[in-house]
Amino acid sequence: MPDESTAGNAYAEAGVDIQAADTAIELMKGWIDKARRPEMIGGLGGFAGLFDASALTRYERPLLATSTDGVGTKVAIAQAMDVHDTIGHDLVGMVVDDLVVCGAEPLFMTDYIATGRVVPEKIAAIVKGIAEGCVLAGCALIGGETAEHPGLLGPDEYDVAGATTGVVEADKLLGPGRVRPGDVVIAMEASGLHSNGYSLVRHVLLEKAGLSLEAHVDELGRTLGEELLEPTRIYAKACLALADRTRTHAMSHVTGGGLAANLARVMPVELAATIDRGTWTPQPVFDLVRRTGDVSQPDLEMTLNCGVGMVALTDPEDVDASIAVLGEHGIRAWVAGEVGVDPQQQGRVELVGQHPGW
Repeated sequence: MPDESTAGNAYAEAGVDIQAADTAIELMKGWIDKARRPEMIGGLGGFAGLFDASALTRYERPLLATSTDGVGTKVAIAQAMDVHDTIGHDLVGMVVDDLVVCGAEPLFMTDYIATGRVVPEKIAAIVKGIAEGCVLAGCALIGGETAEHPGLLGPDEYDVAGATTGVVEADKLLGPGRVRPGDVVIAMEASGLHSNGYSLVRHVLLEKAGLSLEAHVDELGRTLGEELLEPTRIYAKACLALADRTRTHAMSHVTGGGLAANLARVMPVELAATIDRGTWTPQPVFDLVRRTGDVSQPDLEMTLNCGVGMVALTDPEDVDASIAVLGEHGIRAWVAGEVGVDPQQQGRVELVGQHPGW
């Protein structure tokens, strides 16, 4: 029977390096400590993360909310550029901002990193981004898993996923049931592409046009790679403030499917919304994709956020207050449309007009 050292060597020969994983854990501890909340019990290293649920006793009827997501093929850009400390930020944005649209406060998050080979510094950089994102969202990073999958993923390949849990008071739950005719659509500016549509972006800019990630693009004001790695904006704290201080009835996170499809998810069937493209100019990267790939506007709008990362449906009397609240959190916002009754477009969202300069 082989001894432990022999067994350990055999596992290493199969492509799994336990010592590297242990080193990665040591490197990431400091970052995880920054992403704590008072309700978090214990530290890194347990089989499960613990959160003190007695914090929920202040609620009359607490509803737990949960969200799970990844960042898609944006990881291919991070790997190609060997920059790994922003992709975790993207992951947090994708999960917490799906959660917050119902008015839920994100409480804690867990992550999962699968890689072909554990490089401690790389894994620590990914977790650093996750921890920093959690701080921005106000949630705790209470646990995670790093799995080495030799033979399934290449040595330099990885993928990330995460899940978050939050809570909302039942009578403050946002959604279609609160939306009313006359509500105003408030658009919140995206930081860029965020984390959706990268298969299209990579196909158009890298494969079809043959652009280099290292190439400086004048209209972007930086290299293409820097633009494509711009972190996803995290709206959680701003949206919670909006729900608390205004008569906001619903919110929608603009991810895969684009603005119209995601807003339609929070529209009651008896109402419809109209969005005026003329109220904003998308960042240059969207026009670059459109022109370079000769992508039709409908295709572009079904794939990318086109400059709007989150929208809120708000009572018209609270428009100024809402824009001010978002401004306090560093988010540029504007009135992009309104909700009305249209028997021909029940529950649908229509985009009209044209973006300035397009």
